Amino acid sequence: MDTQDAHERELQERIRAGDEGAFDTVFRENYARLVRMAESVARDSAAAEEIAQEVLLQFWRRRRELRVEQSIAGYLLRSTRNRALNHVRHERIVARELAATSLDAREFPSADADTLGGELDRAVRHAIEGLPERCREVFEMSRDQGLRYAEIATVLEISVKTVEKRMGQALAELRIRLSPWLEKDFGKKG
Repeated sequence: MDTQDAHERELQERIRAGDEGAFDTVFRENYARLVRMAESVARDSAAAEEIAQEVLLQFWRRRRELRVEQSIAGYLLRSTRNRALNHVRHERIVARELAATSLDAREFPSADADTLGGELDRAVRHAIEGLPERCREVFEMSRDQGLRYAEIATVLEISVKTVEKRMGQALAELRIRLSPWLEKDFGKKG
């Protein structure tokens, strides 16, 4: 364990000093793992490669002021996960804008249906945004990104039981927040 720590400290110092060979070692040892991490979050292999490359490039550019408290691999994995999550959030925003644009361009059979659909969409979006951050993160990773509980647990570095608990909390909260809408739907049918 001590030799591993010493090797890690030496590698960090060499990189901080601008040693390209040390950076090459870090790149070769971590690139494939970073791509896999990014792909598990982004679900896009081209984006995953780009994210891994950006993380490694940023690591090299910031090498002089960088203070890695844990292992380099741990730091890079966490950075990759965060960048991949940001990528997914950005893609989701772009998709929403495109969907809104295409919905605005369509003609709806009635103004009431248009109003109701828009209100429901806003209510759902507002309800999700109002979830506690950790519950919302698990919910979005499951529903928007299609990740399984075990994958979410790996990405967030938590247990599967914690993922299950947060998802349960998210669903319970959404049921409460959306209950007026659920009652409207059932009221019309009954």
